[in-house]
Amino acid sequence: VYIVYMGTLPESEYSPSSHHLSILQKLYILLVSGSSFSAASNLLIRSYQRSFNGFAAKLSQDESQKLLNVKEVVSVFPSKSHELTTTRSWDFVGFGESVKRESEKESDVIVGVIDSGIWPESESFDDKGFGPPPKRWKGSCKGGINFTCNNKLIGARFYSKLSLSARDEEGHGTHTASTAAGNAVQGASFYGLAQGTARGGVPSARIAAYKVCLPGPSRCSDVDILAAFDDAIADGVDVISVSISTDHVSNLLNTSVAIGSFHAMFKGIITAGSAGNNGPEQGSVANVSPWMITVAASATDRRSIDRVVLGNRKSLTGISVNSFNLNGTKFPIVYGQNVSKKCSQAQAGYCSEGCLDRDLVKGKIVLCDDFLGNREAYLAGATGAIVQNTFYPDIPFLLPLPASSLSVEDYETIKSYIKSTEHPQAEILKTEEIVDREAPYVPSFSARGPSFTIQNLLKPDVSAPGLEILAAFSPVASPSGLMNPEDKRSVTYSIMSGTSMACPHVAGVAAYVKSLHPDWSPTAIKSAIMTTATPMNLKKNPEKELAYGSGQINPTKASNPGLVYETETEDYLKMLCAEGFDSRSLTKIAGQNVTCSERTEVKDLNYPTMTTFVSALDPFNITFRRTVTNVGFPNSTYKASVIPLPQEIQINIKPEILSFDFLKEKKSFVVTISGEKLKDGSIVSLSLVWSDGSHRVRSPIVVYSIQP
Repeated sequence: VYIVYMGTLPESEYSPSSHHLSILQKLYILLVSGSSFSAASNLLIRSYQRSFNGFAAKLSQDESQKLLNVKEVVSVFPSKSHELTTTRSWDFVGFGESVKRESEKESDVIVGVIDSGIWPESESFDDKGFGPPPKRWKGSCKGGINFTCNNKLIGARFYSKLSLSARDEEGHGTHTASTAAGNAVQGASFYGLAQGTARGGVPSARIAAYKVCLPGPSRCSDVDILAAFDDAIADGVDVISVSISTDHVSNLLNTSVAIGSFHAMFKGIITAGSAGNNGPEQGSVANVSPWMITVAASATDRRSIDRVVLGNRKSLTGISVNSFNLNGTKFPIVYGQNVSKKCSQAQAGYCSEGCLDRDLVKGKIVLCDDFLGNREAYLAGATGAIVQNTFYPDIPFLLPLPASSLSVEDYETIKSYIKSTEHPQAEILKTEEIVDREAPYVPSFSARGPSFTIQNLLKPDVSAPGLEILAAFSPVASPSGLMNPEDKRSVTYSIMSGTSMACPHVAGVAAYVKSLHPDWSPTAIKSAIMTTATPMNLKKNPEKELAYGSGQINPTKASNPGLVYETETEDYLKMLCAEGFDSRSLTKIAGQNVTCSERTEVKDLNYPTMTTFVSALDPFNITFRRTVTNVGFPNSTYKASVIPLPQEIQINIKPEILSFDFLKEKKSFVVTISGEKLKDGSIVSLSLVWSDGSHRVRSPIVVYSIQP
């Protein structure tokens, strides 16, 4: 089968399928004698005739070459078969189903998910083939009414008195749990979109669910979050995933996530936390504690778009996850201002709450100046909605009716069309998937650094797929979420976006590394994930590491990093002393005597990245001290290099060569950077790379002059 692409559809009266048959008829006459029409009909598989022009046909290679000479043809290429994937995110980061695993060890790893609960009957949590829980598991199934655990979902708890069970009522917790450690489930999709096999990062691992969030916005209390950490640590989980972010933190130890993750670290448990969705504002990053790994969201190469085809055949491309098909039918378009009886012009144009008249929108597509107008159009019984993208420009939200979210420019095009046309009409096409060749990059919603809570520490730490992620979902939850709770569709897999989706990817990678290296500390695992991450798209993210941290996760390389930066509890305590915490408080936190006689500046914490704030227009000279531990080859020599070659700053590394004689041997080095001055609001970054020829241990170095 070949695809014959013919560009855009002509503006004039035109029958694409007739034209396509005509081309094949002429081809057939050139090659053989006989009934050219019936032969051409047998060759033609599909005509592309709604948004662009072309067709698919059964052709020999020779025939395909001849079609290249037809003047209307742009290109001819074979239709290839591609492997179907839904959790495309794992394949995109090089973590396919065939990756090396030790399933028995993986099944001994327990991932604790602190979230909105879980749907235990989901195929993603079926325990077929699983043996009993690890013997060290100390948790229990306290899931409440009509809730049963199994050998995959080995524990569940809920905390609010307003909840009757650990069952997930909004889908978020089910989604994150399955992303981290769900089974491989074939044939998963959202109404045919993103169809393929859904799987978590560690399909053989166990899951313990801790429900701390109730349906609705801001319903995750610190009381319950801290209780969940308390239980999870005692239950014996190995990894904690917490897709909850606390904004505007003024103190490292005054939030439940910071406190809980500190104690998890103390007990050898790594915590992955979401960076938050308040981007792209600088300094918006949440979960900035150095003892947890903070995760930004990134895009994969799969993007969802949907098209609006106007009555004049003009096609406009919007973004939304639209599962509905209008089957080629065009409907009248009406502007919100013209279908309201009781609102001001501005409110009516926005399609504000209660403004749309049910009788006037029935059987019509409503044009709304505000994104949230889609909900009002749905409630009023409209056939569809076209809304202006006043929200995040790069998130395709799930909508409860045929709808598309357009850019300001395209939205104004439709407004002009309505004004200039006596009977304006449009069709909204079902979502299609395209390849995003600019990925990976950090979308606008993902929170940015620097941290204003703790300077001289790079946050976020790393990036992971968080845009358009398909994973398990609660069948009683609204697929279109809090914006459209009235959406009564019931699905078992759904598409979501956010740093909440990125976080469990990193939890899954941490669990994978833990399965291969059960004796590694949380900081060794964190270092492995960060120093093997892949640099990101600078064109899309001028904020550089303040957007994506060390870069995009690379799970297979994280399992064999070569060197790791390890940080002990004592190091964190010395850092907290330097940050102004008193010895009395720290003694209580650590359960040991802390005198604060020794202090470690944040920049000298043995962290896998090196970051410093400098005052604008002032010369600077900064020193970083680091120690690495050999986890690669017993006899190995690492040489230092800097990429890219610095221009604004000078850098010196001593020593430039590290030689190791045995595993777990430690070596220290010093990095000094200096420069004349930086402009206010500047970011300068480069990377120190240690390489022995087999491993590349990369540490970003970031200098910034951004102030709150």
